[in-house]
Amino acid sequence: MDAFILQRTFEQTGVAINAHFVRDGQEATDYLEGVGEFGDRAKYPLPALILLDLKMPRLNGFDVLKWLKLQPEHRTTPVIIFSGSDDQGDILRAYSLGASSYMMKPTHTAEMPDLVRVLDAYWRRFGRVPASGN
Repeated sequence: MDAFILQRTFEQTGVAINAHFVRDGQEATDYLEGVGEFGDRAKYPLPALILLDLKMPRLNGFDVLKWLKLQPEHRTTPVIIFSGSDDQGDILRAYSLGASSYMMKPTHTAEMPDLVRVLDAYWRRFGRVPASGN
């Protein structure tokens, strides 16, 4: 449901983001490794930015974050934790595992456009990250 709302908000706000969504943590690592159907990088390109939920089936967001930071090709890819948890333990753990940012999911869908505009302004328009492979 979060992915649907987020995708719809990208469209409503006019934020031009080429987003690819996965259903769970295992599918996230498969996508990033280019396993199976995700082997076609023209169809499934490597991301410049990863939005990662903590509460996912199969592999949770912490598992994916640990895995990401062990992969040389993904070590510098910015990872934004996008979570409903305001637990200080979750926040500390996410940053300790290499998260670039930790954002709370809005409690009301009406707040989602503001969050999407912030993401666009900071991470796409003004923020700078190393080129892939650095």
